[in-house]
Amino acid sequence: MKKPVLPFRILFEDARIVIIDKPAGLLTTHTRLHGRAARESQYTAENILTDYLRKGQRKSSRRAWLVHRLDRETSGVLLFAKTAALAEALRANWNRIARKTYLARVSGLLPASEGVYESYLRDNPVTMKVKSVKDPRFGKFACTKWRKISEEDGTTLVEVDLKSGRKNQIRVHFSEAGHPIVGDVKYGGPKASRLYLHALDLRVKMPEGDEVGARSDIGWK
Repeated sequence: MKKPVLPFRILFEDARIVIIDKPAGLLTTHTRLHGRAARESQYTAENILTDYLRKGQRKSSRRAWLVHRLDRETSGVLLFAKTAALAEALRANWNRIARKTYLARVSGLLPASEGVYESYLRDNPVTMKVKSVKDPRFGKFACTKWRKISEEDGTTLVEVDLKSGRKNQIRVHFSEAGHPIVGDVKYGGPKASRLYLHALDLRVKMPEGDEVGARSDIGWK
């Protein structure tokens, strides 16, 4: 049997997890579709990886279990578990056991060499956007630590250490600071060929005590 041609690289795999290099434009998981058949037919990293794990046996119980997400237009390192129990255990402690590093090219020149953005983020289901709110009762705490790498043509390349994992967190924090990510039109960034946000490196402490991870280098700087 021929090995399936995947639209992404597998960066790491063992008996417990699979880490892939998700390309920009590919959904991590299904959108809000009704019915199992509709969800499983959608072209997502989760479904593609499930087919890969089943090795052509459609009735197999094997599947890729979602642990965390990347936005559709964000590329880079993405981890899936091979069992529901492990996925649940990792999700329950994700911000404590996972170290996540991103690269982003943001608009403008940042005034300092490094910094930290902290706020409480709230998702608006009507506008489909996230924003910071002052009252912690109405948002989830988010912390984004960054350092400047280089400057070019009125933009700044930054390395981001994600201390929490909220929806659109990096995009919102830089937008609200007046430096939206290049290509992030949704949050006020200039148009570009892609969203210049990439999940560069992921390190996770597993329940057994060992650390696993992977790194995904990119072509743009």
